[in-house]
Amino acid sequence: MAEDRRESLRRKYLSLGLGELAAATVFVAVAVTVVIPRLGSGDDQAALWSALVPLLVVLLQGGAYWLSARAWVGRAPMPTPLATLYRAFRIADIGLLTAGLVGVVLFLPDHLGVTLFVVAVWLFGVIEYVNYFVARLSYPLRQLPSRLPQWRIPRLVQDLRSAR
Repeated sequence: MAEDRRESLRRKYLSLGLGELAAATVFVAVAVTVVIPRLGSGDDQAALWSALVPLLVVLLQGGAYWLSARAWVGRAPMPTPLATLYRAFRIADIGLLTAGLVGVVLFLPDHLGVTLFVVAVWLFGVIEYVNYFVARLSYPLRQLPSRLPQWRIPRLVQDLRSAR
């Protein structure tokens, strides 16, 4: 791979990685400073955290992936130990998302608006999981209608497949 192309990808991966970490930080900050103070019961808060924790874990894994991929992009396959870890994440995240859903249902808020918000947070975690481990879902808005039906393989999955 040409060095210019590699450096371009490294910059893109830096942006993606820092973006995922920033998103996780914003979700926590908004939850703690804005949402939780407005929730009535401890059950509402438990439902929110049940939805939010899986999302945060997937975002942190994604951010770490993009930042670490800067080391091998254009030079080598994903290192085997890291591939093993992300293969484990791929399975564990399903369990985490399932546990999160159980928590959401168990602590289901009484107020419909809060319920819809909590479910939306959980669904966003599912979407992030799918985007990293099943099919690429993130495209620029203009490209979304034409690219989404193509069901492309996420970069992380491509790296997992190429790892030794």
